[in-house]
Amino acid sequence: MMRSSLLRLLFFSIWTVAFADLAEGATPTESKNPVGLVAMSAHEAVLYAWAHQPTLQAMQARVEVAKRSASLLRAEWLPQLGATAQMFGGTMNNTTAMFLGAKSVDLPRIGASKSGADIGLGDVYPSTLVAVGLRQTLFDFGRMTTQAEVVDREVQITGHRVIEERLALGLQIETSYYAVLAAKAVESVAADAEARATLRRDMVKAGVQRGLRPAIDVTRAEADRTRFEVARLRAHGNVELTQATFAAAVGVPERLLDAVDRESDPQMHDPLLLPLGDAVRTAMEQDPAVQVALQRLLQQQAAIRATTMQWLPTLQLTASLSGRAGGAPTNAGPSGVSGLMPSVPNWDVGVILSVPVFDGQILARRAHSQAQEVVLRYELDAQRRQVLANVQRSYTAFSMAKESLEALGAAAEAARQNYDQASARFRVGLSTSIELADAEALRTEAEMQMVMGRFEVARARAQLNRSIASGL
Repeated sequence: MMRSSLLRLLFFSIWTVAFADLAEGATPTESKNPVGLVAMSAHEAVLYAWAHQPTLQAMQARVEVAKRSASLLRAEWLPQLGATAQMFGGTMNNTTAMFLGAKSVDLPRIGASKSGADIGLGDVYPSTLVAVGLRQTLFDFGRMTTQAEVVDREVQITGHRVIEERLALGLQIETSYYAVLAAKAVESVAADAEARATLRRDMVKAGVQRGLRPAIDVTRAEADRTRFEVARLRAHGNVELTQATFAAAVGVPERLLDAVDRESDPQMHDPLLLPLGDAVRTAMEQDPAVQVALQRLLQQQAAIRATTMQWLPTLQLTASLSGRAGGAPTNAGPSGVSGLMPSVPNWDVGVILSVPVFDGQILARRAHSQAQEVVLRYELDAQRRQVLANVQRSYTAFSMAKESLEALGAAAEAARQNYDQASARFRVGLSTSIELADAEALRTEAEMQMVMGRFEVARARAQLNRSIASGL
């Protein structure tokens, strides 16, 4: 009885601990035996997810956005060409023409003669302008180069975040993949146990009919068979739960996705591990979270340099070609020009040197950036410590899982031998049905533990690979 209670608790504990996190949010499907169920290996599932998962596609699109931002900054080196056409009516008490400044069109006040001295506010004349202007940065003393370094770091940060998303997705897919395989193996163990219990019940019935067994053995055998039938049904439901979780992780349109082992499983057959020191060094060099923290620090340092470079001057070229006219009379009298047609041509070429003398905002921004740099240094150190802890934890977990798997294999083999001996004794009438039921429960428990041990090895290996930014 105690052995039967332990077996019943085993079914509940296995699925609660191993698959609760994987099946969260998943619901059993309506069909118990889906026809044409799609199946993928772990490698195929990861490749499919990389090509179709919306979250990963969004991260990859952000890389393109960051690249466009870098191009936007470098576009400041391109020339700016602008044009304007203007017509005004108003008093002309200073010149014979008037206009407003336009972007990229620099217009010195040339080409208009002085108007008459007796012009007042009531004298209104037209003024027209058509112009084309060019502005080109000649030299910025490295200011835009340092600004470009800031946005280039953002491109690298976004790229590392894509790698981080791929690794997280790969871990989720691997774990759900091995969960499906484990669920199917548990279902197979439960089905075998039910088949053996059914055979034992039939043997007990035959013995009761011949008067070789008491009638109570039949009810006990039937109770054992029913318990294993319930375990098989629950195991089948868990298969569908893990298949639904696997499908959601991969991003396939189907409601269920089966797992198939189409290649050799290095997680199970390769006992070699990197030395812990090499694993830590690999993690520090490849872990995307560490790289993101490092690039953030380098980006902030570049931002400090870019802010300081705002004190440097800028040298620009400007040129314009215009036609202007004003209708106000000059000191010599009316010119006969209406001012409605921009008939007076002008051109100009110049070089402009802009020098910032003092800007308190530049000093404040630099001080803010320097304070942020200190924060990022601490965050980088904290991230490295976190990676070190993850590697140590996953390394130890995988080693323990491998060692436990060897012991579970020996226990499963001993339990099968014990069942064979008990079954042989039962057939010749040397043992009771209770002894055989106890041997059956011991065997089923050992086989279940073996299945879960293999799953733990696979999951621990996947987590170890993730901690050193490796694996699928």
